[in-house]
Amino acid sequence: MGMDGGRRPEVVVITGASAGVGRATVRRFAREGARIGLVARGLDGLEGARREAEDAGASALVLPTDVADFAQVEAAAAAVEERFGPIDAWINVAMTSVFSPVKETRPEEYERVMKVNYLGYVHGTLAALARMLPRDRGTIVQASSALAHRSIPLQSAYCASKHAIVGFTESLRSELFHDKSRVRVSMVHLPAMNTPQFLWSKSRLPYKPQPVPPIFQPEVAADALYWAAHHDRRDVMVGFPTVKAIWGNRVIPGLLDRWLARVGYTRQLTDEPADPDRPDDLWAPVQGDFGAHGPFDRRSKPSSPELWLDLHRGSLGAFALCAAAVVGFGARRAAARRASPWRRLLT
Repeated sequence: MGMDGGRRPEVVVITGASAGVGRATVRRFAREGARIGLVARGLDGLEGARREAEDAGASALVLPTDVADFAQVEAAAAAVEERFGPIDAWINVAMTSVFSPVKETRPEEYERVMKVNYLGYVHGTLAALARMLPRDRGTIVQASSALAHRSIPLQSAYCASKHAIVGFTESLRSELFHDKSRVRVSMVHLPAMNTPQFLWSKSRLPYKPQPVPPIFQPEVAADALYWAAHHDRRDVMVGFPTVKAIWGNRVIPGLLDRWLARVGYTRQLTDEPADPDRPDDLWAPVQGDFGAHGPFDRRSKPSSPELWLDLHRGSLGAFALCAAAVVGFGARRAAARRASPWRRLLT
């Protein structure tokens, strides 16, 4: 069913669809029979995502695209609407990263990460808005990160790009309210995820990089992104580590600076020496189909109780109010029974 309440399958575009969180999100929408535009650079991963979507009963269109180039993103959006019809949801996930101290990171690397991670989201959002605003409906979901609120060492380019996405999206949201638009925008803030990015992100570290534990499987993120595409929620926080990072940085940012100076390096490194000649995806996709999962399956959590509580907080709040009403009614009845003998004596 389309997100406008019609009977047609919903149409969704997912950037970064070839691997990781984007790939898991393709699978999540495919289970519901969506028509999916698959946007990424790596053709091998895109074809793998298409096969998985079609095996699940969905329709998928492969769109090799560098989201850093707005013309390519616009062409992808046009192709989706020509093939499937109006876009109901646009999910921005595409990313790249550089693991490197600031003093060793090159200016062109900062520029590339910002073009992919930040401007890629801007380009996707603009392409979606150009189609959604005239129809006055649609949803844009930004895959954000705890690192959009609390930066860590060795990932300054990635953290800066995620901070930029938050600033851009908050401005957009206010403008949509001002215009009384029914187009919605949501951010899903993710913790450390077990994705293939740690196999191919550019790195100058002496050991292989890893997500900062605790680590979650990409399906946890996919469930949150799917939910955000169908509910009017400003922000969704995935996992207690995300909640801690966001609120901790608001309350004790100086202490976190010093704590991360002590532990932020070692917690991002495995004990396996890095291969200095391994390929990376900063400038071009790494060949092959890597799927959704990275190499940390044994250490990754398949679910998040905190996410469940966040997504069900409305129902839980209503339940709590009902429970409080029942308890209050029972207490009043009990008080009345206790008081009744005295009322009989007084009368």
